[in-house]
Amino acid sequence: MPEAAPEATPEATGTTGTGASRAARVLGRPFDINGLTLPNRIAMAPMTREFSPEGVPGADVAAYYARRAAGGVGLIVTEGTYVDHPSAGSSHRVPHFHGDAALAGWQKVAEAVHAAGGKIVPQLWHVGATRDEGQGPIPSAPPVGPSGLGLDGEAKGHAMTGADIDAVIAAFADSAAAAERIGFDGIELHGAHGYLIDQFLWGTTNRRTDGYGGDLASRTRFAREIVEAVRAAVSPTFPVIFRFSQWKANAFDAKPASGPAELESLLAPLADAGVDAFHASTRRYWLPEFEGDDLNLAGWVKKLTGKATLSVGSVGLDKEFVGPQGWAKETAATGIDLLLDRMERDEFDVIAVGRALIADPVWANKALTGRLAEAAPYDARSLRELR
Repeated sequence: MPEAAPEATPEATGTTGTGASRAARVLGRPFDINGLTLPNRIAMAPMTREFSPEGVPGADVAAYYARRAAGGVGLIVTEGTYVDHPSAGSSHRVPHFHGDAALAGWQKVAEAVHAAGGKIVPQLWHVGATRDEGQGPIPSAPPVGPSGLGLDGEAKGHAMTGADIDAVIAAFADSAAAAERIGFDGIELHGAHGYLIDQFLWGTTNRRTDGYGGDLASRTRFAREIVEAVRAAVSPTFPVIFRFSQWKANAFDAKPASGPAELESLLAPLADAGVDAFHASTRRYWLPEFEGDDLNLAGWVKKLTGKATLSVGSVGLDKEFVGPQGWAKETAATGIDLLLDRMERDEFDVIAVGRALIADPVWANKALTGRLAEAAPYDARSLRELR
């Protein structure tokens, strides 16, 4: 596939030297999520790195996250971690969040981040029908989804039975309880990008005729029951974050909610079930989600639910999603003036940063002190190692 032309972002033409006082005032404000006080408004977005052989994170993973905490990140959301279900994952090198060895490794990660002054939550993940037959960590397990369909709507794997649904819900709850037990500061549920929870939310992949399918309110039942089970498994003050998106890996315009009313129908049951914050994943944080209003997706979430919101999408990059793998080869460090404009008016509460933090562990400190001109640019070669 030929590589697409680079796509400039609005920040590419802005200043890389945003005034330190303004950045510190806007991004340096503490923020509270159900009793968890973040020292600032910068989060590290979850990014799969595949440096955990047989699902066990080692000292290199702990050091990788601790460097970002020491570099000023207020909240770290880990890479996606597999819950304890045979079909949850597709790689031997993506970390698990179950089992003695993996949890011991994760406990050391949490301790390292806390020692560096940071806060950290694991992202709990089931890939659903994005998994191909024969993929690890359990090659014999079949792909599963709400209706036995892949993201293209074609037959793939098998439709989940009631027992399958119950088992997956229990697996999420067990991992959430483990996160609290070993010292994490909360959890995030991965309900975005076409993975299992999102497959239930999206009509293309959910064609069930039981109580888990049908209209949008019914399609939220699986996600709602996961939130309820997680909430019951952890303390009342243990933060639960829910990540969702209006795009999929193979369909950037796939929107479960076509407007504010449908978005409210999707989110309200989850908020009522116990979600403390929503992490609204967009490819470009500055784009309006619906016609007629400048609010981005996180802005709409905050307006409709009143819950804490995290936004994300190409912060600090001058081009994004340009290659056949969906990732930019190289980017330049860019300014954050437009981001500060939106955060000054409290459109959303926290901004998550992805590739810019892979490139430069101290990006957050440079942003807070007006030194983004010194930030290392992202390069795809950064993915070859944890640094």
